[in-house]
Amino acid sequence: MLILPPDADILSPVDDHIFKTLLTHPDAKPVLIDVLSSSMNRNVTDAAVRNNELPISDDSEKGERLDVNCIIDHKDQADVEMHGSHIQELDDSHTSFINKYIYYLTDLHSSQSSKGKKYHELARTYQITFCNYTIYPKRKDYITRSAMRTEKGELITDQINFILIELSKLGEILKKPVDKLTPLEMWSIFFRFAPDVKRRDIVNKVIAEKGEIAMAGALLMEISQDEHQRAKYRSRRMFETDKFHNEQVIKELAEARGEARGISIGEARGISNIARNLKNKGMSVIDIMEATGLLAAEIDKL
Repeated sequence: MLILPPDADILSPVDDHIFKTLLTHPDAKPVLIDVLSSSMNRNVTDAAVRNNELPISDDSEKGERLDVNCIIDHKDQADVEMHGSHIQELDDSHTSFINKYIYYLTDLHSSQSSKGKKYHELARTYQITFCNYTIYPKRKDYITRSAMRTEKGELITDQINFILIELSKLGEILKKPVDKLTPLEMWSIFFRFAPDVKRRDIVNKVIAEKGEIAMAGALLMEISQDEHQRAKYRSRRMFETDKFHNEQVIKELAEARGEARGISIGEARGISNIARNLKNKGMSVIDIMEATGLLAAEIDKL
């Protein structure tokens, strides 16, 4: 029986590149099928990956090439992705994150060939996203399954489906006995905590409980021992750290410049008001120039 060694250095499946490598490994078909079944809450019997290629030259690529796009049971289609890094947002509503995945979900659904098909024969489409940070802070549930529904919650159609698993909300799940965990809860614990030596005990218990996760653990160990994979992983981490640092520096500089500009504008307005008051009281232009530092032409315009 596979057990992850207590001090083993395991690469993180939260990294989107590692996640895709794990699910598209030549021996990982049972793993992919079980992840799909657990996420979609349905019995998937077959899955064929359509975009098995990985980025070759650009490890900073964060586009759809790092998703897992597949056909399910020879008909329906699903896109599975790990989202570990924050999308830049204007506020805390995560509108950019949500709109991005709705856009790609509907794009995937409408891209299927309709030639020779009736509308009722079109495939159902699923967007399954594992996210390492919180999108819906007011929702206690770590999983959100969405389809088109009425305002009263009645299902209109299940043709397009958005499934979000927030790996940041596993606190209460970790308190449950392993034999009481659902398959998706087990997968979520594995994906989030496989590299965490402090959580190695519960990860090993999950591995012992479910054969497909044991298979994933063995594949992850194999991937983690690949020096090429480790080098690429370090390169991506460095890129993301540098990117975050540069964004924060730019933000701080912009705020500092804005504050300085605000002070400068405020001081200028304050001096102009003083000069205007002195002028209204009959003080000479020369005296106002000495008191405020303004030019005669500037005082004449007040």
